[in-house]
Amino acid sequence: MQALVKVLADPALKARVCAVISNRPDASGLEWARRQGLETVALDHRAYASRELFDAALGDAVASFRPDYILLAGFMRVLTDAFVQRFERRIVNIHPSLLPAFPGMHTHRQALAAGVAWHGCTVHFVTPVLDHGPIIAQAAVPVEAHDSEETLAQRVLQVEHPLYARAARWLAQGSVSLDGQGRVSITGNPMRSFWLAADEGRIAPGEQE
Repeated sequence: MQALVKVLADPALKARVCAVISNRPDASGLEWARRQGLETVALDHRAYASRELFDAALGDAVASFRPDYILLAGFMRVLTDAFVQRFERRIVNIHPSLLPAFPGMHTHRQALAAGVAWHGCTVHFVTPVLDHGPIIAQAAVPVEAHDSEETLAQRVLQVEHPLYARAARWLAQGSVSLDGQGRVSITGNPMRSFWLAADEGRIAPGEQE
């Protein structure tokens, strides 16, 4: 969330973060957002009798700010179909795998069990089908022989923040479009992926944002 707020603060983008919303009133991100002068909303999901009632209240809170996009950042709840459909093609998420591989939880464990040579993360539009929305951008990292879930997760994290920031910049610029078949294109930016060169510790192609 902090990475997204920082990149969208660039005056050249003419964008702004309308609000930061969390289902956890004690989330440290809310306090950080307040210190930046951002609007914050805390909606405790435990106060609602059902997921549907919570998502309806969440949707009303989101709609009150009239955002162009909803960027999920560490929001660890599966959104109901009604919420997703209410904001169709406007909800964006980052998932710690190279989708469509390894949707759901424990992605690093899945990658190690499958024996893949490359792992990574994906920024995508959210649809009612979990972790299967149109892909905006991806970043890949090598899987090393000695990796544990923890070391692999740390390597993926190195590319998660710059990838999501890059995608947020494209969204703010109005560069992201979806065709009739649900495929993404980026105006002026045909390259939608990059990788971590583990031996040099750098992001390529392009510079880390």
